[in-house]
Amino acid sequence: MPEFVELHSPACTAIWECPDGEAPLWRYWGPRLPDGVLPPGALRDERPEPSFSLHFDQPLSVFPGGGMGWFGQSALLAHRGGADWTFQAGDCAIERIDDGVRFVLRDIVARVTVTVTARLDPASDVLTLATSLRNDGDGVLDVQWLAAACLPLPEDAARVRSYGGRHNSEFVVIDDKLTRSLWRRENRRGLTSHDCLPGAVVTCDDGTAHGAQLAWSGNHAQGIEWLDDGRRQWQLGEWLAPGEVRLAPGETLHSPEVLATVSAEGADGVAQAFHRAVRARMTWPGGAMKPRPVHLNTWEGFYFDHDEAALRELADAAAAIGIERFVLDDGWFKGRDDDTSSLGDWTVDTAKYPQGLGPLARHVTGLGMEFGLWVEPEMINRDSDLYRAHPDWVLAIDGRPLLEARNQLVLDLSNPAVGEYLFEAVAALLRELPISYLKWDHNRDLTHAGNRPRHRAQVLAAYALFDRIRAAYPDVEIEACAGGGGRIDAGIAARTHRFWTSDCIDAVSRVTMQRGFLQFLPPELMGSHVGASPAHSTGRGQAMAFRCGVALPGHFGVELDVRKLGADERAGLAAGIARYKALRGRLHAGRVWRGEAPDGLLWQAHGDGDGLLLLVTRAVPTTQRHQPHLRLPMLDPGRLYHVRIGDAAPFEAEGSWLARIGLPVPPLPGEAVLACDIQPAGT
Repeated sequence: MPEFVELHSPACTAIWECPDGEAPLWRYWGPRLPDGVLPPGALRDERPEPSFSLHFDQPLSVFPGGGMGWFGQSALLAHRGGADWTFQAGDCAIERIDDGVRFVLRDIVARVTVTVTARLDPASDVLTLATSLRNDGDGVLDVQWLAAACLPLPEDAARVRSYGGRHNSEFVVIDDKLTRSLWRRENRRGLTSHDCLPGAVVTCDDGTAHGAQLAWSGNHAQGIEWLDDGRRQWQLGEWLAPGEVRLAPGETLHSPEVLATVSAEGADGVAQAFHRAVRARMTWPGGAMKPRPVHLNTWEGFYFDHDEAALRELADAAAAIGIERFVLDDGWFKGRDDDTSSLGDWTVDTAKYPQGLGPLARHVTGLGMEFGLWVEPEMINRDSDLYRAHPDWVLAIDGRPLLEARNQLVLDLSNPAVGEYLFEAVAALLRELPISYLKWDHNRDLTHAGNRPRHRAQVLAAYALFDRIRAAYPDVEIEACAGGGGRIDAGIAARTHRFWTSDCIDAVSRVTMQRGFLQFLPPELMGSHVGASPAHSTGRGQAMAFRCGVALPGHFGVELDVRKLGADERAGLAAGIARYKALRGRLHAGRVWRGEAPDGLLWQAHGDGDGLLLLVTRAVPTTQRHQPHLRLPMLDPGRLYHVRIGDAAPFEAEGSWLARIGLPVPPLPGEAVLACDIQPAGT
C-alpha cells in the first residue's frame, strides 16, 4: 500500500499519493470524504498501459515536469543557458505543517529544488497553495513559467466561468464549455486588469463547483487542460515576460498564493469559502472591522473644480443626511486643474487652499465625519516638478518612445529612491492632516516596464510601499482603486480595506458587476455608490430608490453633489443611508447567496442559519402577467419562517415550501429593489 497524504476541512478533502522518488500524485480534491477513506491502492495499478505509450505511466502530480513523459503543460518552464530544461523530481521530502503539508522536490539533474506548500484551512475550507523554485546550479536559471498551483479537476468538470470587461464595464461573465481543447486566460497589463480577473469557477455535472483565484496584483495566467485519463489539470500563476526572472545560483523565486476551494453547494459555496478566507487575511485598524461608514467621494460632484467654500457646504450637507466619511478626490494638489499635470507633486495647491487642507479637514472632522484623501503615488505626469527633476525615475525602455495613458507615466517603484520619496510624500500628508482614509488610485496599464522587464518587481515594490505605510500609520484605511476595478484581487486585499468596483456608477450596470465581485470577495470590501442621475458614465437616469437599493449590499457611498438635490431626492437619499446603517451589520457578516428566477429576476441573500436579509432586484420590466416564485434552497426545510416582504404584513411559511415552491414576489417595475426579512419563527 503506498503512502498517502490527506488534508480535511469541514467541507473539503485533498489527497496525494506519495510514491518513492517522484513528485506526489494527485488522487482527490473535492467535497469532504469521511475520515479514513483513502484510495484502495496505487493509481498506476488501476491504469493498464495503453497502446503506443511510454512504459512508465505519468499521472498528474502536484508539480508535473516537462520532457520526461508528461505531455501536458509543465508546471515549470526554465533553462540554464539552453540546457537543464527538463524537470523530474528524484526525491520528495514531506514536511507536515499546521493545517497542511510541504512537498520539497529535488531534481539533481536540472539542479533545482521546488517546494509546494498546501494548507487547508478548517475555518474557511480554502486550500492555499504556493510554490518556490531554488536554483541549485552554478549558472543563471532563466524562468518562463512557475505554476503557483496545479489542481486536479474531475472527469465531469463541464463549464468554466471567468470574468472579463473593460474600464467602466468590469466583471463581464464569460461562460465556456470545457472540452478537449485548452482553455486559457492571460493578462499582461502589469496590474490585475479590468479585463482578466485572476480566477475562475468550474462547475461539474453533479452540481459541485471548484474555484481558484491567484492572490496577485500583476500579470497572470491560468489554463485548464484535458488529460488522457479524462480528468483536467488547472494551473494558475504569474505570467512572466521574457528575461524577467533570471535566478542566480542559490536564488529562490516565490510564487504568489492561490486560494482554491470546492463546494458541493455550487458557485455560492465557493464564494462563501472565498469570503471567509479573504476576511481572515484582512488587517483592520484596532484589530477588527468597524461598521463600514457611509462614504462620500467628491469626484463626480466636483472633478478638478475645487472650491474650498463649496466643499465646506458639501460637507455640511453630507453630515446633515447621515454621511460618516468625506473623501476629497483628485484636484487638491499643486497645479492639478486637469489630468495633464502635477502627478508626483504631492503638495497642496495654495491657489485653491490658501491655508492648506487643514481648515477643510478640521471642518469635516468637526462635523463628526472622517476625512479621506485621494492619492495616486505610483504615477507621474511629464508636466510636474518631480519629472523635471527626475525623468530617470519613470519606467522606460532605451530607444523606445514613452507611451502615455491618461497623460501619465509610471514611476519605477523598484528604484529605492522612488520608494523612499513616495513614502515620505504620503507620510507627510498623514502626519500633517487628520486623514483616516486614503483612496489609492492607479490609472493606467504598465507598458514599457524597463530594459529588463520589471512588472513583477513593480508589484512587489508596490506591496512593500503599502505595507510600510500601513505599519507606520496603522489607523489609516486604504481603498484600492485602479480606474475603478483594475486592481481587484486577494493579494491587494491583504493590504487594503475597500475596492472601488468600477468608475461606472450607473445602477443598472452595477447590478451584474457587483454580483461578479461577490464571487471572489466579501461585500464589506465592495465600494458601491449612489451616483448622479443621469449617470455620468452612461447617460442613463434612475430613480433614487433604485440607486440606493443597488448600493445597499456593499460598502455604501455617495458620489454626487448633495447640495444640488431637490428636497424629495435628498430625503430619499437620507432614507437610503438610514436603511443601510440599520442593515449593514447583517449585510457584512455571514454568508452570501446569489440566484436568478425566471423573467429577469435577480436575488441575493445575506445571513446565516438564524435569518436572512433577501434583496430582490428587477433591472428590466417583467414580461409575465404574474411574477415567478423565488426558490430559497438554503432554508432549513424542517423550520417555520417568519417572512416580511418589503413593507407588507408578515406571514409564516414552511422552509420546505420556500425552498421547493418559493417565495411569492409582488409585482415590481423595471429598476426596483425589494428587501425581504426572513427569520425563523419564534426568534
